[in-house]
Amino acid sequence: MTTATTSTDSTTGSASTTNSASTTGSASTASTASTPGTVSTTGSASTVLPLAGRVAVVTGASSGIGEATARLLAARGAAVALLARRADRLAGHVAGIEAAGGTALAVPADVTDPAAVTAAAERVRAELGRADLLVNNAGLALPDHLGRGGDTWRRMIDVNVGGAFAVIEAFVPDLVAAAAERGHADLVTISSAAADTVLPGFGGYAASKAAVSHLLRNLRAELAPKDVRVTAVEPGAVDTELRDDLGDPALTSAVQEAVAALGPLPTGTDVAELIAFAVTRPRHVSLPRLSLLPAYEV
Repeated sequence: MTTATTSTDSTTGSASTTNSASTTGSASTASTASTPGTVSTTGSASTVLPLAGRVAVVTGASSGIGEATARLLAARGAAVALLARRADRLAGHVAGIEAAGGTALAVPADVTDPAAVTAAAERVRAELGRADLLVNNAGLALPDHLGRGGDTWRRMIDVNVGGAFAVIEAFVPDLVAAAAERGHADLVTISSAAADTVLPGFGGYAASKAAVSHLLRNLRAELAPKDVRVTAVEPGAVDTELRDDLGDPALTSAVQEAVAALGPLPTGTDVAELIAFAVTRPRHVSLPRLSLLPAYEV
């Protein structure tokens, strides 16, 4: 219902993990991953993965879309910094990425603490290098009925809007510098289809995501001349833990029932595939706004 997504194109522009390479005088053979950033092929030169040499930062990386995106970007060759509050989960994800031959760094931080986000940016720069790919994903969805004091409203504004801005402010200098060196960089932020729709009981969430989407439209005007591509991904319902406990049992049950009527939902990996597609386009191609929905969500 809130942060969801269906990937409209999960394969175009992404490298498959098993490539067959044919060479003169030898049969084509399946490729096997060797060092991070390359796929080695028997009897032919190594094939560079599409994100080899890039340094990616993914916020909200402890679960859902963020976790799936971090894993996929690492599999495509990027060195990935995973940023979230839950350090234990981050450590597990990093171990999994490294076991698969990737490069990853756990950076525990709360996006609502600008000083912590600034320190995270400094750590990424020191340990992985200057970030040239930012996936700004941290967020939450809570009901905010009128007459209940507005606590959840303020919390969502703090995380979804204030947190997104803090991350952008901390990492954009690196994105701009990286773009000057390599020709382009990418700023991707997860908004929501709720930015443009009515979502009864979730007005604060919808308002926060509308603010994020409009912020990105303005940032694109500012950053495009500096070769930083800005992409807003606006999912509909996605199969993540975000909607599992909304703090109101009756509302949680109603949401689960409504979502079940949509049939199979996109997964975090579906969204990650779309993000990977966007950031591997040729540098002269920008995808400023991507909307993803389950097949039955209208």
